[in-house]
Amino acid sequence: MPSDPDSSYVLGDTGHEHDRLIRQALVLEPFTERLLRDAGVGPGLRVLDIGSGAGDVAMIAARLVGPSGAVVGIEREAATLSAAQARVAKAGISNVSFVEADVAHVPSSEPYDAVVGRLILQYVPDPDAVVTSLAALVRPGGAMAFQDVWPNSLLLLNANLPLRAKCAALMLRTFERSGVHMDMELVLFRTLQEAGLPAPNMRIEVPVGGDPNIVGWLYDLFAALLPRMRQEELDAAEIGDLDTLRSRLEAERVSANSFGACVGLVSVWSRKPV
Repeated sequence: MPSDPDSSYVLGDTGHEHDRLIRQALVLEPFTERLLRDAGVGPGLRVLDIGSGAGDVAMIAARLVGPSGAVVGIEREAATLSAAQARVAKAGISNVSFVEADVAHVPSSEPYDAVVGRLILQYVPDPDAVVTSLAALVRPGGAMAFQDVWPNSLLLLNANLPLRAKCAALMLRTFERSGVHMDMELVLFRTLQEAGLPAPNMRIEVPVGGDPNIVGWLYDLFAALLPRMRQEELDAAEIGDLDTLRSRLEAERVSANSFGACVGLVSVWSRKPV
């Protein structure tokens, strides 16, 4: 875990990162929508989306709850929150609002029907404490649903592609040194129970295929992590010329007649006892 609870997001808060998150969201959308539907997110519900980022999960939830429901997105970075607000306004979505706050200290005047979050708890120093505090905001019978990643799946998914495997290994070392939780499949399973909910429903899925956003996902993430790699004094020399990395990764994949792969997504959902 990060030694400093207020340490910055490992991938930064820049326009480039917002763009990367939007490209990634196109890949993750069907997986996240299925999770929210399975958790019971539907018409008329009031939903809290933690760590909203660029606003993609909030917009999925808004579509599911419809005009009679409402979604509140929590985001601690002002620039990211502004970008999310602008995207929601441009899309003409009227049932989403955002609050600038940390996920560990969410203001609330009335209970939520569901609390959801994607790719956020892995970056939180103490997921147990955060989920327990969030569970207090959920009405009896309400749902909690979270989606994070299984980082070590990157090594398994790219074992047949040497250059991609080297990139994956370097990315994992960067995440680990930055305090990112590397065992979210176990953390999520245990955390909901620690918060007083029944053992969650779970699944692990991997977006794969030839879609350009899937094929380019690993390079996108590697490039976003480069500043942190340098900060952590990790040597990327074995990767070769970074200016040609994207084309070399794709040439390797095509030569091996292989598919593109993202990372294993761990989805969990459970309902607060009545």
